[in-house]
Amino acid sequence: MPLTLTDKQTPASLPVHLVPGGGLEDTSADAAACAWARANGFSGSEGAVLTIPGRDGALAGAFFGVGGGAPSPLAYGKLARALPMGDWHFARPPQDPALATIALLLGSYTFTRYGTRSTAEINFAAPDGADIEEARRVADGVFLARDLINTPANDLGPDALEKAAGELAKAQGASISTVVGDDLLAQDFPMIHAVGRAGAIAPRLIDIRWGQETAPKVTLVGKGVCFDTGGLDIKPASGMLLMKKDMGGAANVLGLASMIMAAKLPLRLRVLIPAVENSISGNAFRPGDILRSRKGVTVEIGNTDAEGRLVLADALALADEEAPEIMIDMATLTGAARVALGPDLPPFYTRDEEFAAALAGASEERADPLWRMPLWQPYAEKLRSKVADINNVTSDSFAGSITAALFLERFVEKAGTWAHFDIFGWNPVERPTCPVGGEAQGIRAIEAVLRRRYRM
Repeated sequence: MPLTLTDKQTPASLPVHLVPGGGLEDTSADAAACAWARANGFSGSEGAVLTIPGRDGALAGAFFGVGGGAPSPLAYGKLARALPMGDWHFARPPQDPALATIALLLGSYTFTRYGTRSTAEINFAAPDGADIEEARRVADGVFLARDLINTPANDLGPDALEKAAGELAKAQGASISTVVGDDLLAQDFPMIHAVGRAGAIAPRLIDIRWGQETAPKVTLVGKGVCFDTGGLDIKPASGMLLMKKDMGGAANVLGLASMIMAAKLPLRLRVLIPAVENSISGNAFRPGDILRSRKGVTVEIGNTDAEGRLVLADALALADEEAPEIMIDMATLTGAARVALGPDLPPFYTRDEEFAAALAGASEERADPLWRMPLWQPYAEKLRSKVADINNVTSDSFAGSITAALFLERFVEKAGTWAHFDIFGWNPVERPTCPVGGEAQGIRAIEAVLRRRYRM
């Protein structure tokens, strides 16, 4: 990690002066530094950085623009990539020290598996009011999710995803088991098997357990489609370009699990990941097939490119059998969610009003965007089948994200609270806290809700 947080300011540490839009007079910098900023046209626009020379030619500090009004707490991530190497500190603490510190770490992310990236080594003294251990724990979870999503399918098939889950489980003292290949049929996961059986690497269900068995049960379910061709309803070439990220739900729940376990929350955590590749072969499942699910619900296949909800349904049915207090699933499930809300604002669905309110509040506090969408029951009729209990798609193109959530809800009965997150899992443009590429969405907000609910 090119940026290291420290709890103490060193004698050689240089100040970062925070400048509101057009407000150099309000900074803690001296007159000479302010004159330098004016001469360079520095206006304090959000995210702008200007280094300050000293009398001997060495650096004397830097200005950082926080813009007008309420600054974005994540804008501070820009400093991790814009500052020269060395030791730094805030001349005055930012408005939200804790979130600014997390932003600094998130902004330092680089994906280096396939090549080195030149980055400055920065030591930054955390401001008063920041929890360094919390910031590191959150960043570790986010980085795990990003790394997994950024890894292409040739190096992250279902077996490699299982290995990554195993490494996390081992590091946190959790147990892990898997059901692989035809054993999925023997142990009653027929839809996971049907979706993944055409892949060169056998499909599997990954099952992580952590915590005391008597503690409140929280279960996370993540869609682990390591690559999605669309199956026999094949996608066009342009539609496959980002399909390495179709396991983004699995990556996000593993990142969230990392945060939960590192925080040692007093709960019984279970993580279920159906890991498959939706491929094309002679034994691929077909449009018009009728699949029996673990729950016993029969599903007519209207489109093989709506495979994520099929593998999630079997995993949700398993999770629901032990009636967890909270059950959360995350999936890169529908393009309809992107049409409705764009890539930056993932929708979530739940019938628990209190949980929804807590998520909305944490989303705002943590600058981790989420937006509640309705489980509009009349739309469930769109999933009717003439020959099976339900179809995996509707006959029209309307309300695709809502109807996908209603499909999943059919497999949940006993869980106290269930919430579904239809994430994109990708940054299409560079942001202060992340380059273009895989992204963790919603998990910082979810972790905050769980931490408040299950305080030590």
